[in-house]
Amino acid sequence: MSKRIIIAGGGTGGHIFPAIAIANALTKKDPSIEILFVGAKGKMEMEKVPQAGYRIEGIDISGFNRSSLIKNIGLPFKLIKSFSQVRRILNRFKPDAVVGVGGYSSFPVLRAAQSRRIPTFIHESNSFGGKSNKMLSRKAVRVFTGTAGMEKFFPAEKIMVTGNPVRVAIAQSALSQAEGLKFFSLPAGKKTVLIIGGSQGALSINQAIDGGLAPLAEAGLQLIWQTGKSFAAKAKEHAASYSSVWVNEFITQMEYAYAAADLVVSRSGAMSVAEICVARKPVLFVPFPFAAEDHQTVNAMQLVNQGAAMIMPDKDAATHLVQEIISLAGDEKKMAELKKNISPLAITNADEVVAAEIMKHI
Repeated sequence: MSKRIIIAGGGTGGHIFPAIAIANALTKKDPSIEILFVGAKGKMEMEKVPQAGYRIEGIDISGFNRSSLIKNIGLPFKLIKSFSQVRRILNRFKPDAVVGVGGYSSFPVLRAAQSRRIPTFIHESNSFGGKSNKMLSRKAVRVFTGTAGMEKFFPAEKIMVTGNPVRVAIAQSALSQAEGLKFFSLPAGKKTVLIIGGSQGALSINQAIDGGLAPLAEAGLQLIWQTGKSFAAKAKEHAASYSSVWVNEFITQMEYAYAAADLVVSRSGAMSVAEICVARKPVLFVPFPFAAEDHQTVNAMQLVNQGAAMIMPDKDAATHLVQEIISLAGDEKKMAELKKNISPLAITNADEVVAAEIMKHI
């Protein structure tokens, strides 16, 4: 009889894309495996998972809203409702294992599975253990981590350092820079800067680039700029007069963007860091300052301390980011050094390692 696995979590690309990579690795190992995703209704997993060819069921769950306490009034009711929805999903699907990748929806699914003694696995992509994952780790079979040194968050005997699963299209890309540039209708012969603020976009980065289009163009740079949904219209309007700027809210085929880029400017969510290591690109990180426990700064500093990346505080982006991009793009020696130091940090088979370990226990 074929095995059945639930993969729970989402909310951002940093949770969804590794989850899809794990699903792909599992089905490659055993094509008869049935996989069901469980996500939060209204979140991006409800769109991205079906696009990847998998079935997903949504539950009514949301996180604690730190900025508006009144919005948390319905939270206990949502949590109770989500647990009853999860019970029905477990009764119907009867999984042999449940994998949590982080995000609101992973907690009720893994908690319910653990109460039924269904084997559970956790993937923690960040270099800081999330609260839900810390609580769930005690009863998990294995906690897969993106980085070493996670014993302060999880039971040491359960940790398996695997790195973060990167999409196969990026991990195994053999695209040339010419192919990447052609995909974005940009000419060869100009330095190309890829600007990514995570799947949601990054306001401080977007505002800095928006205000610096003229000096960037004057410096002979061309841009591939992913803005996120909320900034896209404004960015497209302002960039319309610059033939050297490709702009859109989301880049679906990131392998072309990495192939085209000479230099990357990015937030430092765990998955962005993992992808940039695999793409082996010089990078300037602008960590999101309000991430839980400031984990994006921790993620970035792991590379900065090895001479494999540069970092700029979010508060300095408005005044210094554009000049720093121009300066770095013109410094061939620095770019070569960053590229040399980031290359050994690439992990391209994390998805296969995670899938193999899950299969051992079901």
